[in-house]
Amino acid sequence: AGRPVRLRAKEFDLLMTLVEYKNIVLSREQLLEQVWGFDFAGQTRTVDMHVAKLRKKIEDPRAREPRFLITVHRMGYKFTG
Repeated sequence: AGRPVRLRAKEFDLLMTLVEYKNIVLSREQLLEQVWGFDFAGQTRTVDMHVAKLRKKIEDPRAREPRFLITVHRMGYKFTG
């Protein structure tokens, strides 16, 4: 919406990874590997929680569906900006 948004470091890294692979679905495992690194012992819910926080910051709260961060059921996420 043309306004600045404050992102935490991992939110920024996640967004930049998704933007780099624009319109390509990345699995939660791929995102964990790309953003958190090979040795991250977290779970895929970590990705889900960060995507949810990121959506609150960059998506239009009045929209019925996300415009930029799309969930692809049983596959992962993609950025469509």
